[in-house]
Amino acid sequence: MPRKQIIYLMLKKILSVSGKPGLYKLISQGKNLLIAESLTDGKRIPVYMHEKVVSLSDIAIYTTDNKDLPLKTVLKNIWEKEQGKVIDFDKSISPINLKKYFVTILPNFDQDRVYSSDIRKIMTWYNILVTVGQTDFLTETEEEAPKEDNDAAPENV
Repeated sequence: MPRKQIIYLMLKKILSVSGKPGLYKLISQGKNLLIAESLTDGKRIPVYMHEKVVSLSDIAIYTTDNKDLPLKTVLKNIWEKEQGKVIDFDKSISPINLKKYFVTILPNFDQDRVYSSDIRKIMTWYNILVTVGQTDFLTETEEEAPKEDNDAAPENV
């Protein structure tokens, strides 16, 4: 398998599960459920098909120039700004300050469609990924591996 496809698959296996904090790594897939392992504490949980699950590789950020930017690019921008360190931010940071910070990362993000809760979530995800050493978003890829489901559009934040 070419290197580009391996990177894509690693990003594809990092999941956000609605209603559950943190990020999860896809371990196994059954008929009606997924088995996911928390990146922070290593606990495995069943994720049923009725739960909303999103792969980080499927997330894109709205921009003002009508091009959605993949999350991995945003994470890479944060990595470069923070010099590979965890972001030091208070959970009670004001929405205005969150947007001011995010403008330094992505100057053309759509401030009307990207909410402060989305920015907070991205910052939290970045911290989790850096803490556990999952920095696959740093690797440059010229082309992505083909998606399995061409009808599925990326989820925008």
